[in-house]
Amino acid sequence: MNTDSFALRHIGPRPEKIAEMLETIGVDSLDQLIFETIPDDIKLKKDLDLNEALSEHEYLEHITKLAAKNKMFKSYIGLGYHQSITPPVVQRNVLENPGWYTAYTPYQAEIAQGRLEALLNFQTMVADLTGMELANASLLDEATAAAEAMTLLFALRDRAQKKKKVVKFFVSEEILPQTLSLLETRANPLEIELVVGNHEEFDFSEDFFGAILQYPGTSGKIYNYAPFISKAKDAGIKIAVAADILSLVKLQAPGDLGVDVVVGTTQRFGIPLGYGGPHAAYFATREEYKRNIPGRIIGVTKDVDGNVALRMALQTREQHIKRDKATSNICTAQVLLAVMASMYGVYHGPKGLEYIANKVHRSTAELADALEQLGYYQENELYFDTIRVKADPIKIKEIAEASEINFYYPEDDTVSISLNEATSLTDLNNIIAVFAHVAGKTSFKITSLEKDVIEKQNLARETEFMTNEVFNKYHSETELMRYIKKLERKDLSLNHSMISLGSCTMKLNAAAEMLPLSYPQWGNIHPFVPIEQAQGYQEVLKKLEDQLTEITGFHATSLQPNSGAQGEFAGLMAIRAYHESRNDHHRNICLIPSSAHGTNPASAVMAGMKVVVTKANDSGSIDVDDLREKALKHKDNLSAVMITYPSTHGVFESAIKEITQIVHDNGGQVYMDGANMNAQVGLTNPGNIGADVCHLNLHKTFAIPHGGGGPGVGPICVAKQLEPFLPGNPIIKTGGEHAINAISAAPWGSSLVCLISYAYITMLGPKGLKSSTEHAILNANYIKQRLSGHYETLYSGERGRAAHEMIIDCRPFKERGIEVVDIAKRLIDYGFHAPTVSFPVAGTMMIEPTESESKEELDRFCEALISIREEINTVEKDEPNNVLKNAPHTLAMLTANEWEFPYSREKAAYPLAYVSDNKFWPTVRRVDDAYGDRNLMCTCAPMEEYM
Repeated sequence: MNTDSFALRHIGPRPEKIAEMLETIGVDSLDQLIFETIPDDIKLKKDLDLNEALSEHEYLEHITKLAAKNKMFKSYIGLGYHQSITPPVVQRNVLENPGWYTAYTPYQAEIAQGRLEALLNFQTMVADLTGMELANASLLDEATAAAEAMTLLFALRDRAQKKKKVVKFFVSEEILPQTLSLLETRANPLEIELVVGNHEEFDFSEDFFGAILQYPGTSGKIYNYAPFISKAKDAGIKIAVAADILSLVKLQAPGDLGVDVVVGTTQRFGIPLGYGGPHAAYFATREEYKRNIPGRIIGVTKDVDGNVALRMALQTREQHIKRDKATSNICTAQVLLAVMASMYGVYHGPKGLEYIANKVHRSTAELADALEQLGYYQENELYFDTIRVKADPIKIKEIAEASEINFYYPEDDTVSISLNEATSLTDLNNIIAVFAHVAGKTSFKITSLEKDVIEKQNLARETEFMTNEVFNKYHSETELMRYIKKLERKDLSLNHSMISLGSCTMKLNAAAEMLPLSYPQWGNIHPFVPIEQAQGYQEVLKKLEDQLTEITGFHATSLQPNSGAQGEFAGLMAIRAYHESRNDHHRNICLIPSSAHGTNPASAVMAGMKVVVTKANDSGSIDVDDLREKALKHKDNLSAVMITYPSTHGVFESAIKEITQIVHDNGGQVYMDGANMNAQVGLTNPGNIGADVCHLNLHKTFAIPHGGGGPGVGPICVAKQLEPFLPGNPIIKTGGEHAINAISAAPWGSSLVCLISYAYITMLGPKGLKSSTEHAILNANYIKQRLSGHYETLYSGERGRAAHEMIIDCRPFKERGIEVVDIAKRLIDYGFHAPTVSFPVAGTMMIEPTESESKEELDRFCEALISIREEINTVEKDEPNNVLKNAPHTLAMLTANEWEFPYSREKAAYPLAYVSDNKFWPTVRRVDDAYGDRNLMCTCAPMEEYM
C-alpha cells in the first residue's frame, strides 16, 4: 500500500472490494461503468493539466512555507474587521472537532439538537445585545446582511408606498465602503434608488421607504440617532442599523431606539480574521416581520411526548416554497462560525464581554489622549474603538510599516486607528512611538487603562443583557468543555456514519486539509492589508483560481461569492453586465427547468430577470422541445438558461450540448449550477458542454465541510467573454476590467476556508480528482443496484445508470400509511442521517453516497433501507402504532418502566446486529413543527415559558 497517496486515504472503497461492487452492478470494469454513465460526446479527451499530487506530509510542508509569506503585522485598519482572541477551548472543541465541522444542516432536527441549541444561544445573544425581539441563526457577512435588510424593508412597503412606486433608500455616508458596494449590487436589479448622504441633513420626504445607519460610524464617531429615527418613523420610513456587536455592550441598544432591523458581524466574538472570512453575520428584527426574515431561524417546539425540542422554524428556506416569488436566495447560514461566536458568549458571559469592551474602549481613549499630548488633533468626540487623527499619512505609514503596524488612511490628512481585543499595553505604546517619531517628540508610555468617554453619556447602555443561565454558568474551561461535548453528543455527524444527502455532497474533510486553518499566519490577516503583506494568501488564491478554471474548462475564476446561492447571483449578474455592455438591456428572460434548485429562480429574480419555467419529460430530463419553443418565443429578450448538470434527478442528459446550442442561437448565455460538479471533475466539464458560467459549491465537490449548515463558498468560473465582469471590491482591486460591484464584503470572500479546497486539489492531483469522480459514480450505482427490487429508482440514464446520486420512490408505501418522513425518522434508529427528503420530487429520497464511503459502510446503509422496506411490509394503514410511525426511539423510551408498543424494545433500538456496535441515541422523539410555528419562540428562556 502506497502510504504517500492521499487519494488512497480519501477514496473509500478498497481496491480489493471494487471487483465485488462492479460484479453487483453488472459491469466488467470501472471504465465500462463510466462509459455507460456519461455521454461519449462530452467526455474530456485529455487529463486535467494540473500539478501531480503531493502527499499529506509534502502538502503540510508546502502550506507552512506559504504561511510564512504572510506578514503578521498588528492591524488597526478596522472597517468591520478586528483581530479577536479565539478561546483555545473553543478552537480545540469546535473549530478543530469533526463532530462539529462535519455535521449537516439541521433538517433532521431529532439528530441535530446540539447545534440547534448552540444556534438558539447565538440568536438569544444577538437579540439581547441589539435590543430586538427576533434574530436569525446567522447570515454570510455584514454587507450581505445589510443588503438583506434593504430588500426586507423594500418588501415591507405599505400599499400606498407601492402604489406611488416609492423606491428611494437612504444610506448614511458613514456606512462601511464594502457594505455600500453590496447595497449597490443588490439595489440596481430591483430598481431601488440609493441616496447616499449625511443623516443630519436628510429631508424625510415621502419618496423614501427606508434608511440604513452605521453605529458607530465608519469614522468611529458615535451619533445620537434618536431624533433621526423618530422623524423617520413619523414619515413612514423604516430604519436599519449596521451595528458593531462588541460596542453594543457599552452603547444603547438600537432596538431601544425603535429601529426595525439591526445587522452586523460577530467576527469580533472569537472568529479569526482569515483574510476576510468566513464569519457569522447577524440579522435581528421585530417579531412582526418574522415571515420576511431571510435565512434560518431556530425555534423551540415539543416532541410527541411533550418534551422541549428545537428545530428550524417557519420554513426558513423560503425559496424552495416561493421560488421566483422569494425575496431572498439565502440558503446557507454560517453555522460553524455562529456556534463559535455563541460559545465565545457562553464562555465569557455578560461580565466577560463587559471587561473586553471596556478594555478596548479605554485603550482607545488612552491612546487618543496620548496622541493629543503629542500635539495631534483627534476628530471624534465620542467613539468606541476608532479614532481619526490629523497627520501626514505618508510619513505615518512609512514608520508604522517599518514597525510592523497597519493603520487605515481614508484621506490625505487623516489616519484612522481601530483597536481590538488583542491590543495590549505594549501595542498601545508601540503606536504612540510611531506618532512620536513622526512628530519629532519623545515618546511616553501608557501604564494603565482608566479613561472612558462613553460611560457618562446618555448613549451609554443601561439595560441588562445575556441574563439567561447558559451565559452565566460555563466560565471555567472544564465546564465549557463538558457543555460543548454534551451538545456534540446530541448530533449525528460524519464521524459517526455516512450522510448520503443528494445535492449536498458530504465527503471526507481530511485532517490535513483542516489543520492549516488553525495556523495564526492564516487566521490573523486582515482582508484590507496591503497585498504585499499577504503573499502566501495571494499565491494560494491565485493557484486555486487557476485550478478551478482548468477543472471547469473555463477562462477565469472569482472566489468572492461566499455561498452557492451568492455564486448563482454573481454568475447571473455577470451575464446581465455582459448583455448591457452590448446594449442588450432588454435581455431579461431566464429559462429555468421545473426540476431546478429553488435558489435558481430566486437568484434570477434578484438579478432583475423574469423567470420562464421549462418542462421536464417523463425520464426527468429537460424537455428539449419545450425549451426550444420557449427560447424561440423569447429570443429577442433571452438572457440566460439555468441548468444543473448532471440533472437534479441524478442523470447525465445526453441532449446537453443541443440545449446549450439552442440558447446560444437565440442570444442567451448558459449558466450551469455547479451543485453536481463532483460527478464531472476529470471526466467532463461545463466548458466542454457549452456553458458560459458556473458556480461551484466548494463545500460539496471540493471538501470544505458543511459545519452544520455553513461555511459555504460558491466561486464562479466564466468563459472569456464574461471575464471582464467578475466582481470587484471598493478597497482592494479584484475582478475584471468592467467589474460588477461586490458580491460579498471581502475581496476574496471566505479566504480562510479556500485553503481546504486548495489542499484537496493539490493532494489529489489530476489522477486522484478523476478517480474520486469515478468512485462517486461507482458508489451511487452500487447502492442503486443493492436497493433494486426493494425500492424503485425514478430516473436513470439512457443505459440504466445513475450519475453520482439517485432518487428512490417512497410514494407507493402510502397504501400502508407510511410517508417518506417515516422512513427518514426510522433511519435514525439504524444510525443514519436520512438522504434528501421530498426534493426534487415529493415523496421520494435522493441518495448520494460520495466517493469517501467504503463498501462496508454502503452495505450497512443498504441493509438498513432493505430492513426498513421489510418493516413497511408488516404494517397496516389503519394501525399507526408501529415501529416506523413511532421512530425515532430514544433511550428514555427504551429504559422506561412502561412499554406499550406492539413490537419489542430490541426491534425498536437494535433492528440489525451492527447497530449495537455503535449505537447513536437521538435525544428527542419526533418533533412537532406545526406547534413550533404556531408558538414561535426563538430565544432562550426558562423552560416553563416554552410550554
